[in-house]
Amino acid sequence: MPRPLTWSDAERRRFLNDGVLIRHGLVHGEVLSRARGLVNDWLVDAYDPARLTAYTERSFAPELEEHPDLLAVYQHSGLAELAGDLLRPARTTPVTRAQIQIRLPHGAQQPVKRMHVDGVSCPHLEPRDLRTFTFIVGVVLDGSATADAGALHYVPGGHHRMADYFAADWALGQPAQTPDDIDAQDGTAFIAEPGDVVVMHHLVPHRVGINTSGIPRVMAYFRVHHAQHTDLALRALSDPWLEYPALAAPARPGTA
Repeated sequence: MPRPLTWSDAERRRFLNDGVLIRHGLVHGEVLSRARGLVNDWLVDAYDPARLTAYTERSFAPELEEHPDLLAVYQHSGLAELAGDLLRPARTTPVTRAQIQIRLPHGAQQPVKRMHVDGVSCPHLEPRDLRTFTFIVGVVLDGSATADAGALHYVPGGHHRMADYFAADWALGQPAQTPDDIDAQDGTAFIAEPGDVVVMHHLVPHRVGINTSGIPRVMAYFRVHHAQHTDLALRALSDPWLEYPALAAPARPGTA
């Protein structure tokens, strides 16, 4: 039996500092091609242009979020093992839904997403709704590997700034998602090929760029929750390592 995938000590240190980890080419073969074909077929047969804003704010292909071919991208590629390894010895809850985000080629009049963290003061939620998670896993299913082709843009290390913001300058129900200094940043583009994976701490602020290429940029996202996330969610906004037992001690000031 193949050895389960794990993160190295160097990768764990990178996650502490940047809040982001990348694995190139992790998802491949039939797992990748089936998921990509499923979404591409949906774009041809079921996409409704009148719902573009709703798709962008929530998910494209919402009727496919529990489809086995999409969930296999997480469950049968090594991603589930990597997710568990990042939180050990804590447990994760099972991932039962995929979110599909597509940046359509330029000219589609698709809304632009500003810097934000997911599930906090979202335009499509009530102000006091909190729909957070522990970290997110994103997989490129299709699209060009360039910064201006609808790539995810994130702020490395931004989780530290966001934790300070949530601790001192924010209250549940406040409409602002990020402080002005974060909102003004362009972020680092996730320049990636189909099959590449990004793992991002929930507190890392991010946005999505315009797609100037000729083909859609398709991402599948999987939200991973610590098993006690419901109880920890509000505190975790200002304590970025609360849900990461193995990372918590060295991450706190005054510890070795």
